[in-house]
Amino acid sequence: MVKEQEKFLPSNLFEGMTSIRAILKAGELGISDRQITEILYDIDRAHSRAKELHYLEKISRDRGFVLTPCREEEIDALTIGNSHGGIVARCTDRTPLFLEETAPGKILEEGFYVMLDGIEDPYNFGYALRSIYAAGADGIILPQRNWMSAAGVVCRASAGASELFSLYTAAPDAAAAYFHQKGYRVVCADKKNSVSAWAADLHRPIFLIVGGEKRGIRASVMAQADCVVRIDYGRDFPAALSAASAASILSYEVFRQNR
Repeated sequence: MVKEQEKFLPSNLFEGMTSIRAILKAGELGISDRQITEILYDIDRAHSRAKELHYLEKISRDRGFVLTPCREEEIDALTIGNSHGGIVARCTDRTPLFLEETAPGKILEEGFYVMLDGIEDPYNFGYALRSIYAAGADGIILPQRNWMSAAGVVCRASAGASELFSLYTAAPDAAAAYFHQKGYRVVCADKKNSVSAWAADLHRPIFLIVGGEKRGIRASVMAQADCVVRIDYGRDFPAALSAASAASILSYEVFRQNR
């Protein structure tokens, strides 16, 4: 139970090589300013991870981090999951980018951006980012209160996608107004006064807003929507999909329509 609760805590400890590679790649591409300060590895697994450790040692001086051997139980005490593979990284914070201040010139003219508002769990948030990234979205807009405080958990759940995405923060109302000014269609996911996502025009440039299953999307944001879409079910079912599932399905419908 203690380990389960730790997933909600702020953390810049990144577990596993997938997360570490994502941080390094994001730095190379200029997507994120997050830096690795120390890599801890299980000394008893050093032989099986020799290739990876050699690579990390080779770049460590240029990247400004150190490699520290330790015991498995030390790593287990630090981590939440058990899929770290005997290697974790301590990292710096990632500087938040505010949409209205930092995005001019970076937002694509024919892009696809997604706002996630109200996902209640960092794992679900990470799973959503993984699918949205795979579907080809160009960036994510987040409310100022979001799960990137638990960056390590989100990165692992997203298979590194959270670090490879361009991330911006903005109030939902301001974000919708911003993308309207950029010539984007603003599409909200909801049931009331909606059309089926399979029949809606989801061609780029598009700004998709998906709210949490508990709170949904606030009325002031819905009032700015050019289109409200729903996901039709294959049978009668009264419950809403999770926000992570809805975001994934809709992102792939955007991908399908823009192939």
